[in-house]
Amino acid sequence: MSPAGAGLLGLGTYRPARLVTNEELIGVVDTSDSWIRTRTGIATRRIADEEESTVAMGTSAAEKALASAGLTAADVDVVIGATCTAPSQIPGTAPQIAARLGASTAGTFDINGGCAGFCYAVATAADMVRAGSVRHALVVATERLSDYTDWSDRSTCVLLADGAGAVVVGPAESGIGPAVWGHDGSRPEAIQVPGRGDNAFRMEGPAVFRWAISLVPTLRTVCERAGVEPTELAAIVPHQANLRIVEALAGGLGVPGVPIARDVVDSGNTSAASIPLALDRMMEAGEVVSGDPVLLFGFGAGLTYCGQVVRCP
Repeated sequence: MSPAGAGLLGLGTYRPARLVTNEELIGVVDTSDSWIRTRTGIATRRIADEEESTVAMGTSAAEKALASAGLTAADVDVVIGATCTAPSQIPGTAPQIAARLGASTAGTFDINGGCAGFCYAVATAADMVRAGSVRHALVVATERLSDYTDWSDRSTCVLLADGAGAVVVGPAESGIGPAVWGHDGSRPEAIQVPGRGDNAFRMEGPAVFRWAISLVPTLRTVCERAGVEPTELAAIVPHQANLRIVEALAGGLGVPGVPIARDVVDSGNTSAASIPLALDRMMEAGEVVSGDPVLLFGFGAGLTYCGQVVRCP
């Protein structure tokens, strides 16, 4: 008899080859290494080359996630793409990734939850597994924010970066806790890419910072819904918006002994891809291991947020 729950069975990531330092941005905009580090905590970021498309990066991350789970493309029942930087509205990234993988019988669709997209996609996949609609779901968060970067705007161009992360969600006794989500859709101008010919990313930084920090009580609710005390967490993995937000948001839980993901320092803000990238970095470093409970929390464009406690794959 199959387990009644759902868990993360495998994890894979892709980081573009090109590393861009703060020094390289000094000639692009009026900035400095100290200005960037003080305001964002970022030292380097990855920027994709022409061949590193959202689909290509996502496919590479997905292949690694499947290998990590000990599965093949034939085992995948649905592919869920999480992205806000697809090169076109139609087709989406998920069907193209599924085709490249050879997941010929899988259902496919994309979710655009901005920087919260990965957590929304994981919640959706877990519910599908629990309901018996699918056995194995592949969640692929892949972003090329560099395509939407205004390189004359020093407040945003120093933040944005590219990359991809993927997880396999499948049957497990336990592993993915209930999602806690919400939004403030009354402020769409806080983070936006207007569209209709205007593809520049814009953000009202101070307003977003205040909103993000106001979500600390929601992190406590995520733990409560999962039946986990904050002190029992092995790590906190928020969306890697910038280091100031990451540390203030996670620090608000009042558990100083629990490690906090800080992948933003080396990888920049990769929107939906930032959480799987950060989790993978912590696992590589041995900060968390398989089975450890970690709190994932995505927040951003919309404004929207979503979080859950999961067990590391």
